[in-house]
Amino acid sequence: MDKVIYTGMSGAQHALNAQKIHANNLANIKTEGFRKDYSHAVANVLPGAGHPSRIMVETQGGGSSLAVGTLSRTGRDLDLALPGPGWFVLMDEEGNEAYTRAGHFVTDLDGRLVSENGMAVSAVGGGEIILPPYRDVEIGAEGGISIIPVEGGEPVEVGTLKLVNPTPMGIYKHEDGMFRSLNGLPAAHEDRIRLKSGYLEDSNVSAVEEMIKIMDLSRQFEFQLKIMKTASELAAAGDKLIRES
Repeated sequence: MDKVIYTGMSGAQHALNAQKIHANNLANIKTEGFRKDYSHAVANVLPGAGHPSRIMVETQGGGSSLAVGTLSRTGRDLDLALPGPGWFVLMDEEGNEAYTRAGHFVTDLDGRLVSENGMAVSAVGGGEIILPPYRDVEIGAEGGISIIPVEGGEPVEVGTLKLVNPTPMGIYKHEDGMFRSLNGLPAAHEDRIRLKSGYLEDSNVSAVEEMIKIMDLSRQFEFQLKIMKTASELAAAGDKLIRES
């Protein structure tokens, strides 16, 4: 009897944990470049003496979807999107690479090209990209950045964006929402990646799919509670029979 209670409890716990994952997906439906996450349930046999009959449900991260989201035109020169596979490369405070699909970039007071949260955009060959005061800026499909100086004249190339395409099995989503290399090593620049200036990539979350999944998990949670209630009623009936015998 107690085995049923614990199995139902672990199932209910999985439903709650999975709902958190899908609720987070839904909350980021308007976050540029966001990759939706999956939840995955596995059967975990509890060790111990006797027949291994106590099976618990364990929630494991199911990874993230790398499907490309819809591209939305902004017309802003420093808004960049990748219409196919690939990642922009940012540098964190420790100098480690972080990969993102969110291409809304700005320049800080020092002229560095940075993300919205202030992380420096990496250039091919390493280092930051510095944009001197300019009249106009143009970013080519291969990531080359050219500016027209304030005083005018010919275009001046100031750097090339580092674009990478590591294997899906070689990266993971960090708690800050960006992806990192599993082995901690920087990925190699990929010449074949192309980008589009004046566009941003939307989240790849489908509101309909997430709502359906959340409703399904709610039904699963209710079902697990019913199992626990039934087990409790059976235990009470058994205790009554023992007392009356």
